[in-house]
Amino acid sequence: MSEIRHDVVGIGNAIVDILGRCDDAFLAEHGAPKGHMRLVDDATISTLYGAMGPAVEISGGSAANTLVGIASLGGRAAFIGKVADDEFGRIFAHDIEAAAVAFSTPPVAGKAPTSRSLILVTPDGERTMNTFLGISTDLDGGEIDAAVIRSSAIVYLEGYLFDRDDAKAAFREAVRIAKSAGRRVALSLSDSFCVDRHRAEFIDLIRNGVDILFANESEIISLYETADFEIAAANAARDTSLAALTRSAKGSVILSEGRRLEIPVEAVEKVVDSTGAGDLYAAGFLYGLSAGLGLETAGKLGSLAAAEVITHMGARPNTPLHQLARARGLLS
Repeated sequence: MSEIRHDVVGIGNAIVDILGRCDDAFLAEHGAPKGHMRLVDDATISTLYGAMGPAVEISGGSAANTLVGIASLGGRAAFIGKVADDEFGRIFAHDIEAAAVAFSTPPVAGKAPTSRSLILVTPDGERTMNTFLGISTDLDGGEIDAAVIRSSAIVYLEGYLFDRDDAKAAFREAVRIAKSAGRRVALSLSDSFCVDRHRAEFIDLIRNGVDILFANESEIISLYETADFEIAAANAARDTSLAALTRSAKGSVILSEGRRLEIPVEAVEKVVDSTGAGDLYAAGFLYGLSAGLGLETAGKLGSLAAAEVITHMGARPNTPLHQLARARGLLS
């Protein structure tokens, strides 16, 4: 068996996030469904960018955010994702490597541009994502570094990447390599709209390859086509050995082989921007799991990481998470 060099490797969309503020009227004017992610073309994102106010540009993408959170907790993280050989691609690579996440996927020249997501935050802290996928979803089996997969304790798959056949094939190849190396596979459902598009394939992947499932309440009830969270949770417990289900202010529910844990949220004074809350919950949970800290501590680390990221703009921690976790007695 290969030596473990990374606690978690994530596979996902390599996206440069463009963060800005707006009101509900702006969302309505531009047909953006509040609180969700929609896929847009280059012309639409350019129109939105021109109409919005001041913005901040940082590297992003759901799985990438999770890996940065793991690194902030002191974990060893790696990322696999596709960027173009352009300015945004260089921004992405520099930022994620500066956050102590290994990133060795070579950039591609002469094709689609690097992906970007325009994230509009309303005064209530809700985030609405308008994503131009660019080259990131062109990820295929050629970008799956088998050596990195084999040397990672957990392989984390981002559901957002599931929109093209080549990316689906890349996921399945990563699962095959991970399983043959005795590694665990985690999947984030990412968004209820994403679940609606790929429900049957997600369920098949969960039943036949996923060891750890992440979903929020809207995603899990969409997956199992029920309005009842408890029914959806029971189905998740049946289909995978470990599920971590987040419920916003209600905290999270962890289900594992007949065991149920309810983890409260970490209190914050004010929600500034909910971007990345689920990504950072997954970061805390995966770090706790990979460090052998137990499910309850893993859940508490998830809540702590999510709480930190919603108190400021952006989907990356402003305060080193390992410092916060030590202050709470969750890490030694």
